[in-house]
Amino acid sequence: MASTHYSKHAQATLSLLWERVRQRGDMPGFAKAISAILGAMRGEDEHEFNMTRTVLSDPVLTNKVLKLANSGMYSAFGQRINTVSKAVLVLGTEAIGHLALGLRLIEELTNLSPDSTIAHVEMEKAVLAGIVAQQVAVEARVREPEEAVVCSMLHGLGRMMVTFYMPDRWAMLQKHGGVGSEDAAAPEVLGLTMEELGRATAEHWHLPGNVLAGMRVIEPADDSPAPLAAGDWLAAISTMSSTCAGALWADDEAGAARVLDITRRYSGLLGIEENTILGAIDKARAIAAVDLTIAPLAKPAEKRAKAAQTVRMRAEGNRILMSGVSDMRDSLPSASPGQMMTMALETVFQGLSFSRAFAFLRNRKERVYSAKMGFGEGSKELLAELTFEDIYEPNVFHAALNSDRVIFIENAKDPKFAAKLPAWWKKSLSDSRSFVILPLCSGGQPVGFIYGDWDESFPSIALSQTEFSLLNDIRALVVRAVERRQQSDAAAVSTRAA
Repeated sequence: MASTHYSKHAQATLSLLWERVRQRGDMPGFAKAISAILGAMRGEDEHEFNMTRTVLSDPVLTNKVLKLANSGMYSAFGQRINTVSKAVLVLGTEAIGHLALGLRLIEELTNLSPDSTIAHVEMEKAVLAGIVAQQVAVEARVREPEEAVVCSMLHGLGRMMVTFYMPDRWAMLQKHGGVGSEDAAAPEVLGLTMEELGRATAEHWHLPGNVLAGMRVIEPADDSPAPLAAGDWLAAISTMSSTCAGALWADDEAGAARVLDITRRYSGLLGIEENTILGAIDKARAIAAVDLTIAPLAKPAEKRAKAAQTVRMRAEGNRILMSGVSDMRDSLPSASPGQMMTMALETVFQGLSFSRAFAFLRNRKERVYSAKMGFGEGSKELLAELTFEDIYEPNVFHAALNSDRVIFIENAKDPKFAAKLPAWWKKSLSDSRSFVILPLCSGGQPVGFIYGDWDESFPSIALSQTEFSLLNDIRALVVRAVERRQQSDAAAVSTRAA
């Protein structure tokens, strides 16, 4: 890359940077990923194919995309998605593109520098900036939000390059200007601004011109500015998102006040109402709290404690499920269907730490499903309300019964999922966040099902294959008891007829 327009001091800094890049390993794995993902997202006729090819080139991304596609939000009807091609159709290229960019940014750099906490901080701030930009762009109904995401993530590229490749220069910046004043000290210490260093890196990587233009810093005027043209608008939203990320990072009152000021100053430039931007930032903050790992915003120590507690709870829960299956097998020769149902309900309630669990039976004469027993707080009072007709309706319960497959709903509160939830559930059980349905079918016909849910107090959960296998064992044992009773009743009728 030609750098004759830089001072000798700046050229010396860039020469050192490129030398360090050669020594440590280039980051163009990330640079190439940006170009490939942008191309896949912006392709005309073959964008689904291009995105599939891009995803398949990265095993880590492939696993993450398939996991997302098979989460409760997207596979509500028990449809297992096994190919990236199908996942791309279900999720959409935009959602996968944003997932890919954040994943690549963190993993490309942390794999090369696993011990560099400072560099990791800058990487997560960049991801946070991209999350803010994506949410603001969605609220503003921008047609192509991916460029805003990419440019916002790259606004901190200069800081990432210095912390990652030149930690000695970063220490000099902090010594010269103090912690938090690295940008102000950069011209004197490095010979160029952080923005210029980031842009030089992007040029070195041969990133597209529209991305380079979007990496510019645009500061709003003190008066009320008019909305910007498209190119400047992209740079403005990227500047705002990157600045907001720095303010949100520490998760303190000063940062919250700064976010309000940033929103006020950029609202006119972007042509978006302040309340709209603030709402988008709130959504971004919630997403970041889940996705990031070391930001104070994400409460990492609390996450680790919860994760450890969840692991212990799940291990104990699996032991309960296995013991329950063993007890049910031992009891099968003599227990009635009702007794087996009671054992099954207790086992899943205890083993999965449900907030509530209910056993529903089908009454063929009255053509209804009704809850007959329940565990958990308030379950007894709810029994009378948990009744619905067995006539097929396009909702998640009938889907489970028709498919005869265990269905796990990870986020029942997702607005996109509301249409798949029946009115009786919304009336009585809508305070649950996640739930499981275990259909019980004999001879191809549903005879009932077991339902269990978790409220907001329970940590976010994803069932393992071991747990799915144990749940299938439990429902198979109940069904065998039902079938044995049906065979016994049929034999008794045959005997009386004879």
